[in-house]
Amino acid sequence: MQVETIVSNSLPAEAFHGKGLPDAQIVLYFISPKYGAPVHYLAALKKAYPGARLVGCTTGGEIFGDDVAENAAVSVALSFATARTRVAEYRVSAPEDSYAAGQSIGQALASPDLRLVFVLSEGLVINGSGLVQGLTASCPPGVMITGGLAGDGADFRQTGVGVDSLPESGKVAAVGFYGDSLRASCGSVGGWVNFGPERVITRARKNILYELDGKSALELYKQYLGEDAERLPGSGLLFPLSISPPDDQTHSIVRSVFGVDEVEKSLIFSDEIPQGHIARMMQGTIHNMVEGATQAAAHAAGGTSGDAFSPSVALLVSCIGRNLMMGQRVSSELTAVRDILGDIPLAGFYSYGEICPHPVTKRCDLHNQTMTITLLGEQA
Repeated sequence: MQVETIVSNSLPAEAFHGKGLPDAQIVLYFISPKYGAPVHYLAALKKAYPGARLVGCTTGGEIFGDDVAENAAVSVALSFATARTRVAEYRVSAPEDSYAAGQSIGQALASPDLRLVFVLSEGLVINGSGLVQGLTASCPPGVMITGGLAGDGADFRQTGVGVDSLPESGKVAAVGFYGDSLRASCGSVGGWVNFGPERVITRARKNILYELDGKSALELYKQYLGEDAERLPGSGLLFPLSISPPDDQTHSIVRSVFGVDEVEKSLIFSDEIPQGHIARMMQGTIHNMVEGATQAAAHAAGGTSGDAFSPSVALLVSCIGRNLMMGQRVSSELTAVRDILGDIPLAGFYSYGEICPHPVTKRCDLHNQTMTITLLGEQA
């Protein structure tokens, strides 16, 4: 397996000069919505990798090595000796399309030798949980599903995914990786810490949370956030919510606040908030975030079932909330990943949601506020 990673800040012709992996089957790219020359960038990708499918998305920050690029584009070209790839896509116009999108993509990629599905989805219209449920239902048992939702910096206005094109709104795409030679593993950990009592989600609809224990969710948040409440919804990214089924609290996932409704006294979250689930507020520190990234890398490096291998590349999908919280120290979590994984290419993006199996229950789900790592390699 051969890998080539390239970062381009604004002059794609210079970034790709003298480079290229002619036999690459697939190129993943992660591009800032503020990148200065997107049309020229796509042309440079097609010239450098003439036989490859190109699959990419907009971001909340671009990861290259152990640094976060600014207004840049990062590409990862992959060439396999015997493993193969296939691309599937689907267009969504409303959250209700999400399950069908996952189901359609899973059916298009399904095969007995499918090992990994890496999915990139638009980040605003999609119901990420529904997308994952559709993928899980239609992919063969045992297939690993990872990836994330496209970002738009901290603006939350427009995200996109591209297949052999620049990113477009409303698109979901996935790459299937096939063959007995392919090796893949993953890890996903947040590092946030619960605080306050457990509460029951007593009133919620889709991604809107109205009441916890029969009380206004917004008022409870304001009570706990104190002075930070004045900066809602922005400060809500620093205080996500942990939710879990009442009969399986080991399968806890994190949801981020994306908006508030002062009239309804409700909170608008990044994805579905199931009524009847158990919820706890969370908070974090830079130290906790770095420790979470370390644990995610250690889980990935240990293999999915203790079957560790020597990876050729690490695909990183971390949450926009982590980027915003850590600020100029955000590269600390990437350095922590590097310390665990060693000298292999690291590339990826900051997202509006991360897709990965749960570290405890192993069920795939949509996560927020996590560092998610997918390791890829090929056994000769």
